[in-house]
Amino acid sequence: MRPLSVVLNPLLFLLTFDYCPSVTVRPKEGWKVYSSAQDADGRCICTVVAPEQNLCSRDAKGRQILQLMEKVQNMSQSIEVLNLRTQRDFQYIMRMEGQFKGLRSKFRQELKGKMEALQPLIRVLEQYKTDAQLITQFKQEIRNLSMVLTAIREEIGAYDSEELQQRVLNLESRLRNCMSKLTCGKLMKITGPVTVKTSGTRFGAWMTDPQASPTNNRVWYMDSYNNNKIVKEYKSIADFVSGAGSRTYNLPFKWAGTNHVVYNGSLYYNKVQSNIMVRYHFETGRVVTQRGLENAGFHNVYPYTWGGFSDIDLMADELGLWAVYATNQNAGNIVISQLHPETLQILGTWNTEYSKRNAGESFMICGTLYITNSHLTGAKVYYSYSTKTSSYEYTDIPFHNQYFHMSMLDYNARDRALYGWNNGHQVLFNVTLFHIIKTEDDS
Repeated sequence: MRPLSVVLNPLLFLLTFDYCPSVTVRPKEGWKVYSSAQDADGRCICTVVAPEQNLCSRDAKGRQILQLMEKVQNMSQSIEVLNLRTQRDFQYIMRMEGQFKGLRSKFRQELKGKMEALQPLIRVLEQYKTDAQLITQFKQEIRNLSMVLTAIREEIGAYDSEELQQRVLNLESRLRNCMSKLTCGKLMKITGPVTVKTSGTRFGAWMTDPQASPTNNRVWYMDSYNNNKIVKEYKSIADFVSGAGSRTYNLPFKWAGTNHVVYNGSLYYNKVQSNIMVRYHFETGRVVTQRGLENAGFHNVYPYTWGGFSDIDLMADELGLWAVYATNQNAGNIVISQLHPETLQILGTWNTEYSKRNAGESFMICGTLYITNSHLTGAKVYYSYSTKTSSYEYTDIPFHNQYFHMSMLDYNARDRALYGWNNGHQVLFNVTLFHIIKTEDDS
């Protein structure tokens, strides 16, 4: 049974009926007599004892220690949780490090490939600097002219108005001339293709007119490389894709090959089993010009690598109409002739040293003939000949022969694109040209 002092803690009342002086109170250790009371006869009625001050202090310290121990325990649990999270984070970091190493290796390979692709541009950087200086010169002349106009406002009569007007016209003319030169450039890259439509046989030709207005997007379609004389016309690319609303032209002569061209409203093609060039006018629906291409091989004597009576290739670029062919006199190597678009008379001829039979296809851009080394997968533009400088160079410009067999590849100056017939697929390639601006002193 618990002592009464414990039950009545913190104050313990001891009731006695003896005289207080004679009563000896022995409180529990840690307790002391606090007060006593006597009756009229001098007997103790009660004695009050209380815990010593240091005992309470010890209890407070004990509670603090318990609280600290609880905090330490909580901190220990928190540390354990943090340790588990640290281990998970470490494992995650290790996984990320492995992925980063893989990405770094892949990035190095891609960067190396891009650096190799940029190597050909190094040769033209110096020319680019010269062009940039010329453009800066134009800007400075415009600033100077602006200053002159400002001075005229301040001092009327300092310059003759007609002289000033002439200077303005001269500058505008030079700027227009500069812009016109931007339409020409050196071929640097071929991208694509974009497949426009899948139709026809493995061989054929399709084209638009580079001389047509921006609103005229008619498409002409000529399937097969022989035994055909039906030309289909569509009002737009969209109609061509859907096959809607075509118009049919029945030519008077069958064509040979797939190397035809539409130029300024007329179709130019090679008459079957001959070296005769034919100009057919769509508006009048009749042949307006025929002319033989002197000494030109025909009927698979000097075709491209894929055959198909592709001896004579008619094409157009920014400078006009051209014929590409081969002759015995040039040992079967390619000959380039510029043609008058109305009379088909030869305006100029250039002999190359590239065999016609080793060429996959060819096309003209700005007076330069570009020749591919094959019509199959892996083909690239391998050789170019400039009619301006009468010089050639070997090139290395790949393009994606997506459907493995190319039987037609022609450049359209208005669209800045190559039209291709790729194994029964009508495709378009984009071209990247490097523009060189030259002053009159350089010409």
